[in-house]
Amino acid sequence: MAELLSANRYTIDIASNGQTGLDLAISVEYDLILLDWLTPKLDGINLCRQLRKQGYRKSILLLTGKNSNADIVAGLDAGADDYVIKPFDQEALLARIRSLLRRSGVSDSSTLTWGNLCLDPSAGRVTCNEQEILLTVTEYKLLELCLQNPDRIFSRAVILDRLWGFDDAPTENAVTTHIKDLRKKLKKLYAKAKKSFVSWQKTSKQYFG
Repeated sequence: MAELLSANRYTIDIASNGQTGLDLAISVEYDLILLDWLTPKLDGINLCRQLRKQGYRKSILLLTGKNSNADIVAGLDAGADDYVIKPFDQEALLARIRSLLRRSGVSDSSTLTWGNLCLDPSAGRVTCNEQEILLTVTEYKLLELCLQNPDRIFSRAVILDRLWGFDDAPTENAVTTHIKDLRKKLKKLYAKAKKSFVSWQKTSKQYFG
């Protein structure tokens, strides 16, 4: 599941049990929660109920092998927005996720632009003057974060929280390295348009410090 979501450009955190999932949901603002029914310490149904009682309004997608009508009703009544029975088709699951994100006002299909720079989330493609820029997954996520928040300045600590899970986050020095690599690739393409590059360079320093 983690590999599937990461390959489709989603930033994820993983909880090994229901209590950890509850703690994460309370402390971090997620766009969507994928919740398995049978989780240790706190099962998915009770976790869902607790979140809704605490006023949690983001989308919750329940995953389970239980497929009776009574189980489906129980899951939806607990507060789940949708219900997917295992085993499931991966493309169908991704379509459900996109649907819930659209419902909650989160779109993964709107093109992000900065001057001649264009990031297309639906295709996972970045271009400058219609020339494709080949980025690593991390560089892509850094650029996407920047373009999604044009008026916000991010510290390296915040970037770690936004782009990596709690268990696999690198050091802040590693974040600096990723930022430098992204700048080098952009600089190479903007060399023929110095004015645009200077504008981007100043802005990227504001974003990333």
